[in-house]
Amino acid sequence: MSNAAQTISVTSLRTTLKTFSRPILFVLVFVLAVWSILILELHQTDFSGGADGLSFLYEAAIPPEMSVLEVGFRGLLETLYIAYVGTLFGVLLSLPVSLVASRNLFPWYLTLPARWVLAVFRVLPSILWAVIFVVLIGTGPAAGVFAITLYTVGFVGKLEYEAFEGLDTDPMEAVSSLGATRLQVLRFVVLPQAINALISQTMFMFEYNVRHAAAIGIVGAGGIGYYIMSYLNFLQYDRVIVLLAIVFVTVLVIDELSYRLRSFFIGDTSTSLSK
Repeated sequence: MSNAAQTISVTSLRTTLKTFSRPILFVLVFVLAVWSILILELHQTDFSGGADGLSFLYEAAIPPEMSVLEVGFRGLLETLYIAYVGTLFGVLLSLPVSLVASRNLFPWYLTLPARWVLAVFRVLPSILWAVIFVVLIGTGPAAGVFAITLYTVGFVGKLEYEAFEGLDTDPMEAVSSLGATRLQVLRFVVLPQAINALISQTMFMFEYNVRHAAAIGIVGAGGIGYYIMSYLNFLQYDRVIVLLAIVFVTVLVIDELSYRLRSFFIGDTSTSLSK
């Protein structure tokens, strides 16, 4: 068979595979979804008691007990401190690891271990890290800060090395050809090119960590979640609903502020509320 015929045959095979691959993929996704529903027995879920549960919750939570506002704001400030410090430490620690994890900057025998390190920190959600640190050092905001820090290292580190690998390599090669060291290339070429993406990722991570810092308090890692869990234990839903409302409003405000700041750095002048 001639080379031209082989080329036509390979091209025809690829076209055929592309034609049938999407329908097959959709079928597999659908079958897997149905199988998962059957395994989890979601089709047997009983909603008959839902109305009674909502009625009980309404009667227990309304009217809300506004006297816990002071406690709520104190817990909220602690939550914001935990998220801020954990994000700051996590980003600073992840930066050198993510640089080493970038395949376009370092050889594979360095990038592979660096990626493993980031994966280890990312494999557990922050609430499980919080459980571990509560066991190790006891309850309180310190456990929350360490939990948020480790998860941030793994999560934002992955975003960072993907940003580094997406950079234009021509400036790096040009500077390297002039005799610049690897450290100089990283400092004067890589980081300036990626700075907007890094700032955007940091703000996104802070926004993300505020939510999780509110949740990890449930296991004793400080913040407003600690007070929510305490009131839940005593079935004081009229107080719980006030704290949940504080978290809800705070997350909305931080989401919008974070989006505006990230849009400024990536050049998008619209806001999340206008989309």
